[in-house]
Amino acid sequence: MRIIRVPCTSRVSPGFIIRALQRGVDGVVVAGCHPGECHYSTGNLIARRKFIVLKDLLEYAGIEPGRVNFAWLSSAEAERFVRIVKETVERVKKLGPAKHLVKNYN
Repeated sequence: MRIIRVPCTSRVSPGFIIRALQRGVDGVVVAGCHPGECHYSTGNLIARRKFIVLKDLLEYAGIEPGRVNFAWLSSAEAERFVRIVKETVERVKKLGPAKHLVKNYN
């Protein structure tokens, strides 16, 4: 697992997630502030809209729904974060290695 910190989930471009999947990443978790509790006012509401569209696009492209997970957390919910990551890892293990969208970069 690799954690990439960003100031706000609204800064996570759907393109970043698609590129990660193209490069062979088997699963992605995007976690941010609860809706209405964004440090940047409405950033997480913007992110939520982007992620709804992205999930539909990924499903249309043949990406299994369990590969990309979006979660709303506060910094005080470490146990919940761990649970979400473990659940995502288990789902991805059951799905096996990603095959759709994966490009060979060798």
